Amino acid sequence: MRKIYHLGKCTTCQRIIKDLKVTPKNFRMQEIRSEKITAAQLDEMMKFAGSYEALFSRVAIAYKTRGLKNKKLTEKDYRRLILEEDTFLKRPVFIIDGKIFIGNSKNMIAACKSSL
Repeated sequence: MRKIYHLGKCTTCQRIIKDLKVTPKNFRMQEIRSEKITAAQLDEMMKFAGSYEALFSRVAIAYKTRGLKNKKLTEKDYRRLILEEDTFLKRPVFIIDGKIFIGNSKNMIAACKSSL
């Protein structure tokens, strides 16, 4: 399976997708604002990632506005928050043949590129 979860208006996601020369021909691309992530999809991502926390973005504006910085979050909390608010998913998320690549760090993108 080859899949990308991304936000269509996220310039970082779009730049990475373009740089990696990813197309709908070789990947299933899911724009998470127009096609919401299901609980089953999130659970599948978690199996690859090892935790919901690994999928959670602490740079989302809602993280600060909701005061989550000062709370002790559990795995259940991370799962619920990602399903409630698409910006809580660290993105983009690439699933390539049983491996997951989460976020936009240079190391993550390099590892993703080497898997293509």
